[in-house]
Amino acid sequence: MVVQQYRDGGGARAVRALAVAGVIAVTAGCFGGDAGSGASDGSGRRSVAADRPLDLLGQAADVLVEAGGAETRTSMETAAGGTRVTIRGQGAYDFRRQMGRLKVVLPEDAAGADGHRPITELLAPGALYMKNRGAGVPDDKWVRIDTTTLKDGNLLTGGVTDPMAAAELLRGAADVTYAGKSELAGVTVHHYRGVADLGRAARAASPQSRGALSAAAKGFSKDAVPFDAYLDEDGRLRKVRHRFTFSSEGPEVSVVSTLLLYGFGLPVTVTLPDEDAIYTGEIRQG
Repeated sequence: MVVQQYRDGGGARAVRALAVAGVIAVTAGCFGGDAGSGASDGSGRRSVAADRPLDLLGQAADVLVEAGGAETRTSMETAAGGTRVTIRGQGAYDFRRQMGRLKVVLPEDAAGADGHRPITELLAPGALYMKNRGAGVPDDKWVRIDTTTLKDGNLLTGGVTDPMAAAELLRGAADVTYAGKSELAGVTVHHYRGVADLGRAARAASPQSRGALSAAAKGFSKDAVPFDAYLDEDGRLRKVRHRFTFSSEGPEVSVVSTLLLYGFGLPVTVTLPDEDAIYTGEIRQG
């Protein structure tokens, strides 16, 4: 499991762990605006978005459920001991069913000389399915992971933060500042900076997400997760970046997970593999 690998070793081992697990990335550009006392709508009045950020962030997951499906791009950048790796992916997610399909591409320098084919990941409540995982798993088989048993609740293990979990984390938001209005892919968005408390988010999460987030609240060394979130005029989460930090006997490991959402209303079909397609043998440790 990725988090355990982080805690047990240095930068090189953390990079190898990510290369084996597979992960996703997005280059979403620089954040716009500086944190301050609020923004003006041009008439000298503060924007409504600046006056009730906790309400808006706390409702972000619910708004996504109303929106249904969306296309997504993600990134997970890991830095440890002077080594930095970013793993990228792309796919679609159904927020009503909390299910998604993503294709994860590993960077060449992390995958090794032989390289690695893209990893297909299926996300479902309480479960992560991975195909083309490597590590001795046959090409035609899937690996199934119970995310409620993971110490990170699958916030990092699959190399991508589950889109619904990323939104649910905002239910634990505190110390939020409104950083102003900007434009993202042609859409006007409101930028918020803050810190999410894992325990508070888990308690407020939907039943489908509560188990995984509760596991993360117990397993992470730090409950506080700094974030930058961008909501459009309809309150839909367009982009969110979380910063996770692990302390271990080796170098401190920093993980930045970014999610970008677009194409709302997209029909998303996810078919989970049959039991006979699930690999139950031994997985080699890299």
